[in-house]
Parts: sequence; structure tokens; C-alpha cells
Amino acid sequence: MSGTESGATAAQVNDAALDKGYEPQAVEARWAAEWEQRGLFHAPDTSDKPAYAIVLPPPNVTGSLHIGHALTATLEDVLIRWKRMSGFNACWLPGIDHAGIATQMVVEREIQRTEKKSRHDLGREEFLKRVWAWKEKSGGRIAQQHRALGASLDWERERFTMDAHSSRAVREAFVRLWEDGLLYRAERLINWCTRCQTALSDLEVEHEEGFKSELYKFAYPLELQQAELTEIVVATTRVETMLGDTAVAVHPDDPRYQAVIGKNVRHPITGRLFPIIADAELVDMKFGTGAVKVTPAHSPEDFESGKRHGLPMLNILNLDGTLNEVAGPFAGQDRIKARTALKARLLELGLERGSEPHVMALGKCQRCDSVVEPLLSLQWFVKTRPLADKAVAAAESGKLTFQPEQWQAEFYRWMKDIRDWCVSRQLWWGHQIPAWYCAHKHITVARENPTACAECGSKALKQDEDVLDTWFSSALWPFSTFGWPDKTPALATFYPNAVLETGFDILFFWVARMAMMGLHFMGDVPFRTVFLHAMVRDEKGEKMSKTRGNVIDPLDITSKYGADALRFTLASLAAQGRDIKLAVDRIQANKAFANKIWNAARFVMMHADAYDANAPAAPATVYDRWILSRLHVCAEATNKALAEYRFSDAALGVYRFVWGDLCDWAIELSKPALLAPRDAAGEPLPYPPEQQKLRAAAVSTLLRALDGALRLLHPFMPFVTEELWQKLPRKQGGPASIMTQPYPGSSQEPLASLFDPAAVSEMDVVSRAIDGARSVRGETALPPNQRVPIVLLARDPQVLGLLAKHARAFQQLALASQVTLLGPEAKRPAQAAVHVEPEVEVHLPLAGLIDFAEEKKRVEKELQKLEAEVAGLEKRLGNEGFVARAPREVVEKDRARADELRGKKDKLARHLARISNTEEAK
Repeated sequence: MSGTESGATAAQVNDAALDKGYEPQAVEARWAAEWEQRGLFHAPDTSDKPAYAIVLPPPNVTGSLHIGHALTATLEDVLIRWKRMSGFNACWLPGIDHAGIATQMVVEREIQRTEKKSRHDLGREEFLKRVWAWKEKSGGRIAQQHRALGASLDWERERFTMDAHSSRAVREAFVRLWEDGLLYRAERLINWCTRCQTALSDLEVEHEEGFKSELYKFAYPLELQQAELTEIVVATTRVETMLGDTAVAVHPDDPRYQAVIGKNVRHPITGRLFPIIADAELVDMKFGTGAVKVTPAHSPEDFESGKRHGLPMLNILNLDGTLNEVAGPFAGQDRIKARTALKARLLELGLERGSEPHVMALGKCQRCDSVVEPLLSLQWFVKTRPLADKAVAAAESGKLTFQPEQWQAEFYRWMKDIRDWCVSRQLWWGHQIPAWYCAHKHITVARENPTACAECGSKALKQDEDVLDTWFSSALWPFSTFGWPDKTPALATFYPNAVLETGFDILFFWVARMAMMGLHFMGDVPFRTVFLHAMVRDEKGEKMSKTRGNVIDPLDITSKYGADALRFTLASLAAQGRDIKLAVDRIQANKAFANKIWNAARFVMMHADAYDANAPAAPATVYDRWILSRLHVCAEATNKALAEYRFSDAALGVYRFVWGDLCDWAIELSKPALLAPRDAAGEPLPYPPEQQKLRAAAVSTLLRALDGALRLLHPFMPFVTEELWQKLPRKQGGPASIMTQPYPGSSQEPLASLFDPAAVSEMDVVSRAIDGARSVRGETALPPNQRVPIVLLARDPQVLGLLAKHARAFQQLALASQVTLLGPEAKRPAQAAVHVEPEVEVHLPLAGLIDFAEEKKRVEKELQKLEAEVAGLEKRLGNEGFVARAPREVVEKDRARADELRGKKDKLARHLARISNTEEAK
């Protein structure tokens, strides 16, 4: 039975009985293909439904699915499936990023490996053909992996940041920024990677904090020696940059150097003369010698000082990191290796003045880990200040919000200190800059290839060889993907996007740039909410890395445990503001959860012969009314949690309803009505008429609750819920998929009418008493399946009558061998463990079941061990030095362990008090 075109009848359900266990591998691939083939993920350009759009952060074309991608896909799919089921025209747009530097490096390495050639040997045109061929062969890998994860992306809208439409949008954006005076070409200090041989933005430089370096001191001789001063001593961590020094700066108020301001020093290597300048912005006269060497072409701070004082800007570097002719006798040497030789020369000249250890933040290329060099270079820049001000204003006005809220302050901090964005890259793979130069160095910026210089009319034009930063095209993603610069129906429908969900690590790389570009080109924010998820770490809280050997491959996980188990684990751990500690045993436990749902459905559908889909029976018992009330409460809480991006609360709330309320309570409590009576030989007998009515009501109620549970769970675990939902008996001609069903508790299916306050109140008393009995059992040394007598002392006759109605529930759920009901004045049983609720005391007589003296010794010994371990942890956590110095993960682990042990200690203390009291009562 396919069950995909219409509802299953009771007979069909029995014919297609569920297997005894759930095997995700047999289900997931089939549904992933069928959903897509039937177009269930596609959102039309126009609809009478409210729009809800998310654009997938485009993963690199070089990549494969890692655990961060799996988290992103899970949380976004939860939102999209929830909104789709809640009556929205929900569009989740997929795409791939061309990843300029990374892709070029991959293809270059492959060509070097197989052909022993460089890209320059091939030439630009042939090299780009090779890259496109590689992209067509390898670029779809991550999309297939997203499909396997169950991501309900609108694959009909899939985009690539270098497809024809994206290229047009990029050219349009570049030209408009130029026309608006927000784009310029200038010689400025940029970050240069000597290995990738391209400029980098500030965000592409990672700073290795705590790098141990050397602060090296040397002297510059004064050209005209003063009686009191013959030299001026400076210090540097990069002694090779002294070859490009064009000044020495001192503070204008420093009395030590008043007499030499304006005088010259002589360069000991090249013989150049350059001045001693006064610069209060650059120099702190209390630090070091109070004199600072100035290298305008190789230091951001020195560059600004050089502009203030009109200093020459001498570049000493070749693009590969070797020293050029300006370095004189050191030309041709690698700039880092030259340090040793240069220091030896300064020592030989008698100018070395010692050194001292120094700790600094060393800038490295994000991609290749090479040391980044500040370099004076002619590049293209976007003026970001006017764009950033609009983005900050949008956040301050509430048009753009952040979840968790603390990221808003970080957004403000960076945006208010933002520097102009270097957007040109010295690569071949990417969007070639749409700017042309004539022989007179005039610049023509155009959407299409110009035929003549816009300034002088020259026909001899050459296009800029550089390409744009990958993040430039990505900054247009929320609107270029829907058709901009054209005014398309899709753009009108889906812009602004509803939410951007991504990792906090690209808040500035991508989120801020999208905000700036969206406001500038569209006049509105690109999304209303930014949800920034935390990092996925291993079970110990450590960052995953190949060197640590703790990487969890999501594809290995899904092949072993199923996509649903991984998705639910990630969602249930995604608490706002906290990193996710992912342990494989949690994933394994959630595979068991999928199997629990499967077996619950299997049990309920075994009794589907009692169900009439066209005339479902009304709830007959307080248990029926209670479980439907619990469905309403869970649905309300789940919708609220998802609306507030509390994924963990939503997932765990549904988990508790399914495993606890439905499986452990409702199904168990329904068994007396469902199971056929048996004769003395154990053979089933016909159902009595009264039981037939109760059975029909119980089955109808359980199917209603199961149907609601599957729909609540569907955004988190789409495969198992679809497979089971297709098997449920229901009216013919209904929706073809669970994902087109209404989400419980949404405006499409309000459930308030299911709520029965009286049933909830009655079951609240009963469930707390049963849970109390279970808790007492769990804290004793009783075998788990051993039945024990239970004595219930009620507060008043009304409660006594209520408990009497549910005596069988205590036998079923608390493993009571017998239930004795007593009034408030009755004598308490001797040698009993007790749990107290406001309405009832629950006593478990333990005489003859445990050895009180031995149990007391065991518990006291265990308590001593726990107390010693807790004391040790508390002492360590109370040490401010330890908390300050130890890695955050270690401190958090100790705190969690201390909390866990305190909980165990409390339980053991309660148990000790119980058995001590029972001994005294002998």
C-alpha cells in the first residue's frame, strides 16, 4: 500500500502491518525522492497564503556536508516545515557559493598533481574552463547530502553565485555602487596573503592570540649628532620592516626628544635620510623608549601617520613574500628568513640594543594559515560607513532583530568601527570586475563590455583582471536569488526574507554585508530576524577538529542511525546561547525514540478494526479526555517555542508528550479497554458490549493523539512521521502528505476545544501520586519489575473517591501488587517509604522486601563518596585562579558534574531518611 493518494482504511492497515522495528534506511531514501518528485517543496511566486522565506547560507562548492551544515539544515527545515504546515507559502531557497580562493586552490592543486602545470601555463581562459568542468562534476555533492538529510528545499529555485543571473546582479550592484559614489579604486594598505597571492578583507584574517614573539630593539644614528643625543632607539616585532621605514615618530610633549624633532636619522643599511616627526596619535611616550619607527607601506597605524605627515611609502615586498629591490642587500630573501641576517648586520654595526619576550596577536590567512602581510596596494574598495549607518539604524528601530539578543550589541560594535571593504581579489575564478582602463588610465565602469572609454573616447580598453570578493555576490543573496535587479513576482513575494538562520561566526562576513546591501538596493532589511546558532562541539565540549580526532561526520551518523535521529538530537540540544555538546549515544538514544514512536503506532493500529474514520467515537473516559488535553497543551507550547526560536524547548516538549504522556501513560491506561478478555486457558473471548464502546473510544482517541503527535514531531523527524502517518486510518481523499496537513495548535488547527480542565485536574492528582510511587521505588534497592503493595492516605473523602477510581492505574503504572486506600485519620503503615503530595501520602511498605540495616550501610557509604567528590569539585570551582585560567570547557564540565552529583546526593539523602524512619518504626 502506498498510502500517498488517500487515507488508509482499517482493513488496509491490518493488511500492511508495521514491521516490528523501525529501519530508517528502508524509509528515508524513498521519501526524500518522492517528496521532491511530487513538488511538495516548491513555493509558488504568488499565493493567497502569507509568505515565509529563508535562503540557505550557500555552502562552498568545494565542500561536503559537515556537522555545522547539518545543524543549519535541521533548524531551517524545522522552521520551514512548521510554517508550511501552519498555512504559509513557505519558500526555502537552496544554492551553492563559488568559493573563489578555495575552489581555485583545489583546481590548481589538481592540475599541478596530474599535469605538473600552473594556471599560468594554461592561461586564464583554459583554466576557467577547467574550473567550470570541475564544478559540474563535483558541485552537486552537498545538495545530494542535504536531500539525504530530509531538507525540504525548493530545488526548482536552486542557485549558484556564478550562474548567469547572479553574474548580472553582481555587475548591476557594482555599477550602482560606483554611480552612487560608494565604490572607489585607490592605493591603500591591505591584507596580503603571500601564499594565496591575493588581497584579503579584514574578516579573512584570523588572529592567533597569545603568539610568543620577540620585541627587538635597535638604534638609528642621528645625522647631526646632538651633545645629549647621538641616536634614537626603537623596537619592533618585525625587524625586516625597518628596510621600509621613512620616519621615526616621538610624542610632541616628550622632553627627551624636543630638541631633535625635525632632525634626520640615517638608515644604517640603505643610507637614506628620513625625519624625526612629532605624532601624538601614534606615540605613547610612556611605552618603551617613547620613539616609534614608521613604516607607512607595511603597518595600518603607520599608514595613517604617513598620510598625516606626507611621508614616502616604500613597499619592500614582492607578492610572494620575498624582499624587493628597496631592501638593498637583502633583496630576494624571504622576509621572515631575512630577520636573522638583518639582526646579525645590525649587531655587526653596533646598533643592536637588546630584545625581550613579547606576546602578540599574529594575523594569519583564514584559508592557508600563512602569516598575512600589511601591503600597500592598488585595490577596489566599498565605502561602508554610509551603508553601515543604515544597518545600525534598522537594528535600533527594531526592523532588524537578533536572536539571541546579545548578538545585537556585537553587531553594533563591529558596524560602528567598520572600515572600508576591499572587494578586489587577485584571482581568476570569480566575478571579473566590470571596470575597463584606457592608456590614459581612465576608468570606465559598465554593465556590459564598453566600446570606448567613458572619459576620453579611446577604443583601446582592457578589463581589470581582478575578481570580486566571494562575499560580494553572497551579500546580494537574499534578493538576487529572487530575480533582482528585475522586479519579479518572486522578489515582491519573498523579500524581505522572514529569518536568516546561520552560525555566529559569519555575523560580519555575511550577515552584516547582506544587511548593508539589502537596505541600499532594496530600501528594506533583507530579513526581519537573524537567528545565530551556537557551535557544535564534541561531548566533552571541545571544538571538533581532525587533529583532535573528534570530528563527527553526519553522513556516517545518518547511515548508521538515520537522519531523523541526528536531526532530533541537534534540534533538542540547540538551546539559545549555548554550544551544542554532541555525543553519539544521544543520537543512538533518539534512534530508540523513533523506534518508540513506531512501536506505539504499531500497537494502536493493531486495534484499528474498532475505528470508523467516518464516524470517530467520542472520548469516553477521563484518560481519553486527558490525553487530548495534553495534546492541546503540547501544541500550544511547541508553537510558542518555535516562534521564539527555542528549538530545544520545542523538541523536548514534543518528546515528553510522545514518550511520556502518549506512550507511557495514555497507551498503558487504555489497555484494559483495548485488550480482549481471556478465558482460564488464556484464549481471547469476545468483547462485552460495554468494553466494545470503551475500546472504540480509546482507539479513536489514541489515533487522534497519535496523529497530532506525528504532525507535531514532523518538522524535527520528517521521515518516520511521514511513513507512520501514511499508515493511519482516515477518511478517503485527504491530503497526500503529512507536510500538507495543518500543524496542531496553529491557526490552521486550533485545539482549545480539546482541553478539559476537569480531566486535567483529576489526572494531575493521580499522576503526581503515581510518579511519587515510582520515584520511591527508583531510590530503593528493589528489583525494577518487582511488584510492591501501595497504601494511599487521602486528605479527604473526595480525594479518596477519586483515587479509588484509579486503583487499577496504580497497579499498571506503579507496579502495585495491591492498592490500599485509607482516610486521613488512619494509622500509617510501619516500615514504609513515603512520598507526600498535598492531596495524598503514598506509602510503600518495605518490610520483608529489603534488609534495612544493610541498605542503610550501603546508602551511607555511597553518600560519603559523593560528598567527598562534590567537596573536591566545589573547592576547585571556588578557586578564582583556576576558573580564570582553565579552559572554559573544563570549568563547564566541572560545574555540570558538580550539579549532577548534588542531585544524586539529594536523592540518596531522601532515601536514607526514609529507611532510617522505617527502622525507628520497628
